[in-house]
This record gives sequence, C-alpha cells and structure tokens, in this order.
Amino acid sequence: MLQMHTLKSKADPRVEAFRHFNRFYTKRIGILREGLLQSPFSLTQVRVLYELAHRDRATASELGLDLELDAGYLSRILGNFEKRGWVARRQSKTDGRRFELRLTRAGRAVFGPLERRSSEEAARMLSDLSPQAQARVIEAMNIIEGLLGKPPESKIPYMLRTHQPGDMGWVVYRHGILYSQEYGWDERFEALVAEIVAKFVHEFDPRRERCWIAERNGENAGCVFLVKESATIAKLRLLLVEPSARGLGIGKRLVSECIRFARQVGYQKLTLWTNDVLTAARSIYEKEGFCLVHEERHHSFGHELAGQNWDLQL
Repeated sequence: MLQMHTLKSKADPRVEAFRHFNRFYTKRIGILREGLLQSPFSLTQVRVLYELAHRDRATASELGLDLELDAGYLSRILGNFEKRGWVARRQSKTDGRRFELRLTRAGRAVFGPLERRSSEEAARMLSDLSPQAQARVIEAMNIIEGLLGKPPESKIPYMLRTHQPGDMGWVVYRHGILYSQEYGWDERFEALVAEIVAKFVHEFDPRRERCWIAERNGENAGCVFLVKESATIAKLRLLLVEPSARGLGIGKRLVSECIRFARQVGYQKLTLWTNDVLTAARSIYEKEGFCLVHEERHHSFGHELAGQNWDLQL
C-alpha cells in the first residue's frame, strides 16, 4: 500500500490532466459504446469506411499507413466489407501490381447514415453552446490538433488556427499591400476584401463557416476563408500566403483544410473565384481537384483581367 501511495503522489499533474481529458472526450463522443453512431460498427470500421468514402482511390497499404492499422487487422475488415458487397477491388490502370479500393453504391448507402449521424451529433453538442463558446471550442480543437499532430522534427514550421480579434484587419491590410506590390492592383481590391471580411464577421455561422490563419513564429503567415453560399454549396475565399512563408506548403494546407471541413459539415460542392494572373493559387486548386468551369474577361482594380470560376464536387 505504501508503494502504491508513493507512485500516485509522484504522478505528473500534466499527464493526469491529459488522461482526464481523454476519458472525458471518449465518453462524450460515444467511442466507448458497443456500436459507434447507433450502428453495429466499431470505431475502426467506421474510420475505414470514412477514408474510402472520401478518397477517389486508395490501396490497402495506403489505408494502413494513414490509419496506423495492423495489416492483418485491416485485411480482415476489408475482406468482410468485400463479402458484404460494400467494397470493390480493381487493378490499377497505371501499375498492375496495385489494387485500388473503392466503396460501391451499397457501401455508400451504408456509410451515408453514419456520416449524417456524426454531423448531427456534432451539431447537437455545439448547439448547447453560445456562438462565442462554439468558436472557442473549435479553436481549442484546432490548437490541439496542430500541436499534437506535428512530428517531433516538424517540417511544417507553422500552425493553423481559427480567427481572433485583430485578424480581420490584418487580412484586409495584407491583401491590399501584397496585391498592390505584386500585381499593381489599386485600392478598389482592398475595398472588395474589406466588404468580404465585414460580411463574414456580421453573418458568421461557426457550424458551417470558418477562417483559418496560418501562424509562423508568432506572426500571421497566411489565411483562407470558407463561407456558406447555400445549404449545399460553400465558397473558398481570400487565400493568401506571405512571401516570407511561401514554399512551406501553407497554401496547399489551407486549401486542404477548406475541403476537409466542407466535406465534414455536409456541403456537396466547393466553389471559388480567382483570376488568371494568380498562377500559384490556380496550381494549388488544380492539384486539389478543382475544375475550371467558367472564364470571363473583366476590367477591375485598374487592370484587364480574366476572372475564373472553379468548382470541386465533394
């Protein structure tokens, strides 16, 4: 008994706080229930279904690496899904040694209710809180993910967070400065950015909209906004990366976060408007799967430009 008391008295309070939060959160989101989301599936099975539903194609080895699952365990899950007709396996067109997995129509029919229930449970938990409290919860989640998700020797020397007081002024100011310096655009572009930011603040829906700020060495290094266009369509706006932070993958990460969040909350399409001179941004959009759907010449911000609309089906 004395030895047990001694061990307990030496427990690191930080470790105990960490473990206490883990116990609270796993209970709060229902991981300890026998079936996740009122289903017969385990957490691991639902995660496998989720990854397959949100990827165009995947191999078993890729899933195993990303989910950190034992190959044999994953193979049994996938085998069970194939027997039920939820997963189909096909030989890769580019590499005959690879077999790509995809959810069948039956598989998507099984996963669809799970996705809806997950979103409904998250919305229900958030609905008990005020808009300000909701924003604090989401920001805390982003901070935890950003800090614990970094590898020990991070090759991404920045973090993403949600907006806070002062960020909106920075967004307008830096857009005005950078687009003037790099493209010669006049103050009318800065005025447009100010209008977009003001509307975002006045109509902000924390359950369906988001602003991410990339922060590096304690200073803002980039931003992007995702705003609600309709019940099924979201719009990506105001992507910017500071010159001193370019080449670190911040722009790609910001766009990826928009796509991830849009899918998570149930949008069916993500759209954006840009101009042909913004080649770096357009390259990111293309690589992330956006398709150019419309292009039109216009005179704005003191220049002749080609405006472009890009869409991504989610």
